[in-house]
Amino acid sequence: MKCIQCQTDNNLKERTEHQGRCKNCGHPFAFEPTSMTEIRFTDPFFAKVISDISADGTLFFTSKQFLYVLEKRLKLTPEPGCLDSLVSIITFFSFLFSFLSLIIIINLTSMYITQEDNQARAAIHIFCIPIFIALICSIFNQYKSTKSQYKSFMERQKNAVGLQRLGIITLLIGMIISLFILDSFIIFSSSVILGMLSLYLGKRQLGRQRKIPKSFSIIPNQFEEWLNRWTEVNGSLEKMLPPPRQENTEAEISPDISAYSFDRVIICDNAAIAQLLIANNFHFENNCAVLSINGYPQPIFRTVLQMLKRNPQLKVYALHDASPRGVRLVHHLQTSQNWFADSTVKIYDLGLLPRQILTSKRPLFIRASAESGQQAKQLSPQIRQNLSADEIEWLELGNFVELESFTPRRLLQSVTQGIRRSLTLDIDSREDDTASSDIYVFYEESFG
Repeated sequence: MKCIQCQTDNNLKERTEHQGRCKNCGHPFAFEPTSMTEIRFTDPFFAKVISDISADGTLFFTSKQFLYVLEKRLKLTPEPGCLDSLVSIITFFSFLFSFLSLIIIINLTSMYITQEDNQARAAIHIFCIPIFIALICSIFNQYKSTKSQYKSFMERQKNAVGLQRLGIITLLIGMIISLFILDSFIIFSSSVILGMLSLYLGKRQLGRQRKIPKSFSIIPNQFEEWLNRWTEVNGSLEKMLPPPRQENTEAEISPDISAYSFDRVIICDNAAIAQLLIANNFHFENNCAVLSINGYPQPIFRTVLQMLKRNPQLKVYALHDASPRGVRLVHHLQTSQNWFADSTVKIYDLGLLPRQILTSKRPLFIRASAESGQQAKQLSPQIRQNLSADEIEWLELGNFVELESFTPRRLLQSVTQGIRRSLTLDIDSREDDTASSDIYVFYEESFG
């Protein structure tokens, strides 16, 4: 393992002899892969993740964004359960028996099949049993892997393609052996059934991969321990933002500044996202205010909101998770007296929307929970009428995607692109006739 300070390579013996320090510069290693039980990685790996998520130290990021990137990079798979282990054992021995059976079948075929010996045919059918058991176990394993919440999108996709290939091979080999060698209807029909089943499941799962949720393999407490260990050895992560602070005091703003009003504002459903945008100077670079629905940043929130309400040409951009809480944001901005119920502002829903997730060509980190599904079932008719049947079904299954699953760079780029596209939108063609008062609502069809 290389030292992140001097890039000197230290093997296990050298790290042990120097009490976990670099043999050259004496810098301590934060992690020792050989002593880590389930999840193993090195200091250079952890440092590379930090460098990538911060764009070489130029962008701030949240701890949850760090967790998402770490989860994706580690590509973790949990230990198999009892059922998975049993199936794996059966599959292994079935393939072993299958190999021996094929040899026996070839010998029996060359010796007896020309003599139309019924006993030989019966023996051949018996030896085919482990082959079909192995195929059934393989199809089961592959299919289960295509649904696993602990596997990455690419891994599930490969398993779905593997199911299709297994189906084609089963059909071809089974039909050739049954029709031209053994002349067996049982083997023919079994091969067709298993082959078509494998093909069907592979095609079905291949089309559903972008809708399958994923679970974290990293335990939150474990993640906190890693962060604490890293900061203990290498100092604090300068670009990782702390949780947004709740402050009761309001900052004093001079009348000259408060008389000014922004032309644009981004309203986030999450204070952490608002903090991220502000920390990365998004408000300066795009000349817009940034607020959260729950009042962040507290010291200037009321003053900025009053400034915004004085501007009749204000454009409001809603930025939220693809979740029941997120899809409520625009309706809340439309109808709440604390926001824009009595104004004629234009509201742009940048996302995330379920439709953006369902049509995305990129694999996204979809998660699911029973609580989210219950919240989706409680959405009001006013909110449901702006969602398609597929979106409602997706939400009621408990699915959701968090904005923090995107890296800071991609999130900033996506929001910037969304604002730029909104400037060229045809207002008449994108008008939402169901909107209350004189508020117009526009929906982004993609995110980034």
